Amino acid sequence: MLDVVLLVGGGLLAGSVNTMAGGGSLLTVPLLVLAGLPGDVANGSNRVGILASNLSASATFRRLGRSGVSRALPVLVPVIAGSLTGSVLISRLPAESFERVFGFLMVPLLVLSLRPPKLKAADRPWTGPVAALVFFGVGCYAGAFQAGIGLLLVLTLSRSGLDLVVANSVKVVVILVVTITALPVFILGGLVDWGPALALAIGFAGGGAIGARLTVSGGSRVVRPVMAVAVLAMSGRLLGLY
Repeated sequence: MLDVVLLVGGGLLAGSVNTMAGGGSLLTVPLLVLAGLPGDVANGSNRVGILASNLSASATFRRLGRSGVSRALPVLVPVIAGSLTGSVLISRLPAESFERVFGFLMVPLLVLSLRPPKLKAADRPWTGPVAALVFFGVGCYAGAFQAGIGLLLVLTLSRSGLDLVVANSVKVVVILVVTITALPVFILGGLVDWGPALALAIGFAGGGAIGARLTVSGGSRVVRPVMAVAVLAMSGRLLGLY
């Protein structure tokens, strides 16, 4: 029962943070491990909660008139291709290797998060092959690891010229599609423990709706501090402070 309470509560918080910025899985994956799941199964089970969170957030953004579906369409093909590639590759790694690779690849994400790119007047949004390559790489990371993908997507979407509120609504749609694409790979690989996954999903669904409402009502004024906290939390985990 304590595990259920922790997973629902953690999912509620992580769902809100994921919708407003990203990095919520840095809380929920360790909670799943604490509940007794191996690292690779925790990674797979976490996707069920991510699916619930982004379904809820996407529906809420749509009700509030800030749907990101149309702007997400151009990046979906390279992201889906990358997601399939990443999920297949990571599903073949043992739990110990997953944890080492996960820790290593979070470092460049942390650097990007601490120094987010700012568009200058002379800069142009990515187009053509460059955009496809960038979002294919984002998809590979999302399919393999999920944790922190929200921050990475907000950074790349912002570099493409979108403001934070629009970038978050687009991010939710992209992660939803990525999760739908990658989750079957983990299910078929036996890397989803449905009990903890569903408990986490209940909290995630509520958090997704809350995060979407806060993003639309508060705009970048609310989103920026949440992103800063998410980056600091990511930094602390990578440095072994908790």
